[in-house]
Amino acid sequence: MTVPSPGLVLLLLSAWLPSAFCSAADGDRIKKRVDAVLALMSYSVFPDVTASDLNIGSAGNENNNLSMTQFGGGATLSDSFPIYLEGTMGYSRYDPQFVLTDGAQARRVPTKWNSLTATGGIGWDFKLYTDSLGGNLVLRPIANFMLGTMASDVRIGSFVIEQRRDADYKFLDGGRLNAYGLGGSLMLDYELISDPQDIDVELRYSAMNLQTFGSTSDAVQGEANAQNLGLYLRRRAPISDWTLLKSPVRYVLEGAHTEYLGQQRGQLGFNSLSSVGIGLELDSSKYPVFITRTRLVARYMFGENTTGYGIGLAMSF
Repeated sequence: MTVPSPGLVLLLLSAWLPSAFCSAADGDRIKKRVDAVLALMSYSVFPDVTASDLNIGSAGNENNNLSMTQFGGGATLSDSFPIYLEGTMGYSRYDPQFVLTDGAQARRVPTKWNSLTATGGIGWDFKLYTDSLGGNLVLRPIANFMLGTMASDVRIGSFVIEQRRDADYKFLDGGRLNAYGLGGSLMLDYELISDPQDIDVELRYSAMNLQTFGSTSDAVQGEANAQNLGLYLRRRAPISDWTLLKSPVRYVLEGAHTEYLGQQRGQLGFNSLSSVGIGLELDSSKYPVFITRTRLVARYMFGENTTGYGIGLAMSF
């Protein structure tokens, strides 16, 4: 079982938030911002190396307005029973600011919105082809489901409570948004496991509809759609004459590209993100331990108006 690229990757973005996020808001603009937060949840519902950790700050060198972190993994259980299981968890914090005014005076109200998502997936591998090297090409349809929640916290909530009594502003002080998502993915996966090298190539299209439910505040009912197309490549090969833990040390080369579609396209100021990485892998399979392989990969990320770097840690079981 392999856990690919958990959310230890740090991506520093040279980006500015769209005006829909940063402009002063009143009344129904709160609803529009929460719709946007629901859309932001969609970035953490599928495994994605390029967006496993995003931190976006304001143009004025203030604290981060938005941060997202994701970790997870997936694997096919066995060749004889090729069911595929995957799971991810994501956390995000969005710190919008609202301007409340009575016509004569205005006051900026900072808030803090934290969200947590958990996504699962169940699929099946249909083997399409086996090449002369022993590599397998499989078609993998996956059914995905997600549960998420977001809580609102006003840092100076007494001002809001005293000045505003309507449902929109009550949400700012202790409001909650609960969401679920249903969707699916279709993946083409080529995997070669051999002594000279391991190669993994994945092409994946994913889509999910997210909508609020349950005890969500009336002011912020909404829905969003997640769609993306991703390509992931990885090569692992032994470094000659270098052994640790009674096994060869391997170098790792990887690349990834995610193209965001639908509502996600342009949501954070870019349409796509790419990543290239290089690292090392230790093989501990000759010891009676649960973890068989450990990989440490340094990555460079880039996209429209976006550059960054990070460190990724992955393990195989």
